[in-house]
Amino acid sequence: MKKREPYVTKGTSRKAVMVIQLRILTFNIHHGRGLDRKVDLNRISKVIRSADPDIVGLNEVDKQYSKRSEFVDQAAWLAEKLDMEHVFGPAITLESQGNRQYGNAILSRYPIIKSRNHPFDFLPKVVEDRSLLEAEIEIGGKPLSLYVAHLSFAPFLHRKQTEYILGKAAVANKRSIVMGDWNMRPNSKSWKLAASYMQDTNKAQERNLTYPAKNSRVKLDYIFVSKETEVVSAETILVDPSASDHLPLLAVVEV
Repeated sequence: MKKREPYVTKGTSRKAVMVIQLRILTFNIHHGRGLDRKVDLNRISKVIRSADPDIVGLNEVDKQYSKRSEFVDQAAWLAEKLDMEHVFGPAITLESQGNRQYGNAILSRYPIIKSRNHPFDFLPKVVEDRSLLEAEIEIGGKPLSLYVAHLSFAPFLHRKQTEYILGKAAVANKRSIVMGDWNMRPNSKSWKLAASYMQDTNKAQERNLTYPAKNSRVKLDYIFVSKETEVVSAETILVDPSASDHLPLLAVVEV
């Protein structure tokens, strides 16, 4: 995908202003395994391409993890296929088996200036390890901070992970985007905490259910942005619900 000109014109001809508009996508790809139980990254890439995003946050990504995904570095494969930059952040590393990894990734049309992975170590090795991937890109001459995570179902861990993520976003610059599979419901305690710090791109009248991919019943995937950010729209991408067990969520924002 080619780099899109991020500036759009708003207002009348006399009072026209230029704003930066971005298309943000979050997608739990289930290591590329679709509802037909087949692992197909081509299918995942087509779904992503159909949304024409500038920034993509991915969960459940394999990096040479196992035979289930043919030991492919999935983030690198998708980045090359989509002509985007990428970073990967492991949540699980099998050090004794050649550093096989599984975690989160970010794809971007714009240069990634820096990145850092933050393992959640609240109860290490007791439950499935999780992590927060942080990256910074530059748009319009200013930095934009990105955070992607896949949170635990366990209430105690979910709360600690939410607090950790929001703490990171709070000390960053005013332009921040937090996204991923948060495993929570709208108006839950964790959602209310996140919404007190940031803005949920999902508008009140929009349900945008993301799980399961077919006949979705709940919303588990979210994109939060700084309160100064203007949210244009949010929608689930229904191009191919069989590609993963989650639907991708797209938000259009102005920063």
